[in-house]
Amino acid sequence: MDIQIRQETRADMETIENVIAEAFQKEEMSDQTEHELVKRIRQSETYIPELALSAFLNGTIAGHIMLSRIDIEQTDQTRIPSLALAPVSVLPELQGRGIGSALIHDALQRAASAGYPSVIVLGHPGYYPRFGFQPASGFGVRAPFDVPDEALMAMELEPGTLQSGTIRYPAAFQL
Repeated sequence: MDIQIRQETRADMETIENVIAEAFQKEEMSDQTEHELVKRIRQSETYIPELALSAFLNGTIAGHIMLSRIDIEQTDQTRIPSLALAPVSVLPELQGRGIGSALIHDALQRAASAGYPSVIVLGHPGYYPRFGFQPASGFGVRAPFDVPDEALMAMELEPGTLQSGTIRYPAAFQL
């Protein structure tokens, strides 16, 4: 299978939103609005075009991933920059073929190369550890809302950069 990954373009955006909506349409742990989240992030200051990637299979968009800016606020109000991985989407009929994994690996490599220190993900605890994610609580990082410990995960792209604190999601996340 020949998966091509590149930065999303304006011409791709409507198709990407459709892919995201389809990918989450039957997910139990979803409110089925992930495509709207992506649209809001694109319109915010947290959007990083270089970390919004599309996966193509046979010339057609099959998946998408987005990393955007967040902060981890320490008790003294100091904010440590980080990234949120949200969401990863693959068309339902193409899931399980390595497209999501290819997107995650590529996005993490690009983020590390660009000098971003860490990534946070709220997701399936059986999936993300294979990429190096660990429970965020092990770093002393917590969500600003109730979430199962095993579902909130973190990864240091630069060792020693994650410090204890509370994740501050931007307004685009509408929490």
